[in-house]
Amino acid sequence: MKFQTWTDEDAILQLLTSRSNTQRQQIKAAYKTLHGKDLVSDLKGELGGKFETLIVGLMTAPLAYDVTSLRNAIKGAGTDEKVLVEILASRTAQQVKDIVAAYREEYDDSLEEDIAGDTSGHFKRLLVILLQASRQQGVQQGNIESDAQALFKAGEQKFGTDEQQFITILGNRSAEHLRKVFDAYMKLSGYEIEESIQRETSGSLRDLLLAVVKCARSVPAYFAETLYYSMKGAGTDDQTLIRVMVTRSEVDMLDIRSEFRKISPKSLHAMIMVRPCK
Repeated sequence: MKFQTWTDEDAILQLLTSRSNTQRQQIKAAYKTLHGKDLVSDLKGELGGKFETLIVGLMTAPLAYDVTSLRNAIKGAGTDEKVLVEILASRTAQQVKDIVAAYREEYDDSLEEDIAGDTSGHFKRLLVILLQASRQQGVQQGNIESDAQALFKAGEQKFGTDEQQFITILGNRSAEHLRKVFDAYMKLSGYEIEESIQRETSGSLRDLLLAVVKCARSVPAYFAETLYYSMKGAGTDDQTLIRVMVTRSEVDMLDIRSEFRKISPKSLHAMIMVRPCK
C-alpha cells in the first residue's frame, strides 16, 4: 500500500478504530476487489513495531485471532503459557469448540494434541479438560456442599495437595455452580478459594486455576486485573495489553473499564495514556 511517500498512521488508526470488526473485514474484502492485493499484507509493509501488531490484530476476525494466538503460543520458541491460560479460561464453551474446529481447518492439526505435546502434568490435564468445552449446565444444588468439602479436603485439610480434585471440579462445573461452591467453601474453611489455590499450588497450574476461578466469578473483572498488571510497574507487557484490548473491545470493554476503576486509582484510559509509546 503506498500512502503517497509516507504513511498517515493517525488516519489509519482513526478509520479502523471507528469501525466494528465486521466492517473491517468488509473493508479488507473491498480492498482486494479494488486493488487485487491483501490489505493486511500492505499494512505490514508500511507499518512496524507495536503499532503494526495492534493494527494487524484489529484487522483479524476474532476467531482467527484466537486461533493464531494459540498457534504462536505453542509453536514459537518455548511455550507462552500466559496466552493458553487467558484464552482457554475465559472463552465460552461454544467459542472453545469453534477455536478447536478452526485450528484444525487452518493448520490440519489437533489443538488438543499440540497443547498436550507442549505442556505437562496437572497443567496439561486442566487445559485438556477446558478444551473439551463440556462443563455441566446450571447449578447442581445437591453437589454444592460436597464440592466445597472435596476442595477443602484436597487442599487445606490435607498434607500435600490433591491437585486432581481441584482440576476435576474447577474444570467441569458451570460458572453459576462454582460461584455457589466458592461461597460454601468460604463458610467451611474461612478462606476464599483463591487464597487456598495460592497456598496449595504453584507455577502454571496455579495461574490457570486462579484464572478459571476469576472468570467464573466475573470475566470482565479478570480482564481488568490482567490489563492492570500488564501496565503496573516500570515496564509494560505490550503483547498482553494489545491482545486484551483487541479481543475484548467489542465484547465487554465497558464492563472491564468499570471493573478497572475498582482496582486502580486511574481509569483504564488514563493508565494507557501515561505508558511510554515506542
